[in-house]
Amino acid sequence: MNYYIVIPTYNEEKFVSLTLQSLVEQTVLPSKIVLVNDNSTDKTEEIINSFVAKYSFISLVNKTSDAIHLPGSKVIQAFQTGFETLDENYDFIVKIDSDLIFPSNYFETIIKHFKSDERIGMVGGFCYIEKNGEFVLENLTDKDHIRGALKAYRKETFKQIGGLKQAMGWDTVDELLCKFYNWKVVTDESLHVKHLKPTGANYNKVARYKQGEAFYTLGYGFLITAIASAKLAMMKKKPLLFLDYIKGFWKAKSDKKPLLVTKEQAQFIRNYRLQKMKEKLF
Repeated sequence: MNYYIVIPTYNEEKFVSLTLQSLVEQTVLPSKIVLVNDNSTDKTEEIINSFVAKYSFISLVNKTSDAIHLPGSKVIQAFQTGFETLDENYDFIVKIDSDLIFPSNYFETIIKHFKSDERIGMVGGFCYIEKNGEFVLENLTDKDHIRGALKAYRKETFKQIGGLKQAMGWDTVDELLCKFYNWKVVTDESLHVKHLKPTGANYNKVARYKQGEAFYTLGYGFLITAIASAKLAMMKKKPLLFLDYIKGFWKAKSDKKPLLVTKEQAQFIRNYRLQKMKEKLF
């Protein structure tokens, strides 16, 4: 199977070479890797160019956008810029972050999953962060969710869900739409990926409000938002984040923010979320 990788990157001079080195050492190499350098002010571009000069399947696209790091929109705009440079000759498309180290068999294993069942639409491993000198699971989400840092989509799935949404919540709505269209989402616990910079390290308060806005635009409704907000705040060990998320939800509701999904999809999502919550409770 042919696969293409798009990597949005911003000021990752410490890590991007480690990510690229782990990719060029894969047992099954990607057909193309496109890095989108989004207005970096450090040596990111120089480091990427050293790989471009050495590997014909790696290319660089430079993009200039606002320096403010808000989750969702900025990174997916960069992804889209890179994706638009690619042709259609791929079997699955991958969006990854530029601060990851992949095991050498990562994409060989991803391919095995896709080949095992034609209804598998998304596959991913798990992120591990360093704590006290060892890498431990970055436990921010359920184990049936693929982290936004390492998403792989079958081509047909990617097209049917309409690509990636340029808003926070993109890495949740993609999986929910997969389920809406009857695609399977697979996580592989054997695939341990080192995540060198913990998620959300640079997010400010505006970004935290955006999480509540994302819950609204996903069509969750208040009850599911409250439960999801409490769970996420506790997983991050910052209980007061709950208030930021709720404020963000109500602001989005009062501003009548457009949903990322149709009414039919929103109803499916609410039913799905409630069912999952019931399963965990009972």
